[in-house]
Amino acid sequence: MVKVIATFSVQADNLDIFLTLAKELVGTTVHEEGCISYGMLQDVNNPGKLIMVEEWESRDALDKHLASTHFTTLVPQMGKHTERETEISICNSLF
Repeated sequence: MVKVIATFSVQADNLDIFLTLAKELVGTTVHEEGCISYGMLQDVNNPGKLIMVEEWESRDALDKHLASTHFTTLVPQMGKHTERETEISICNSLF
């Protein structure tokens, strides 16, 4: 199993636009083969800090997602509304 944690720092005045794009990404991705879970969290103390948490059956499933049309279209649009580069960690489950 592969887990991905992506942390976004979103500009306050663009939060609604970012969330609309992210909701579309999540809504499509959860139906992909190999996707176990895919969701967005919001920091309670910092509404502009959004964290995408993903679980994939394999690295191959994740790679297919990263190459998908909806990912390659929506993620660059989401990036236009962030204050800094997205932090991404791709992790293997240990236990």
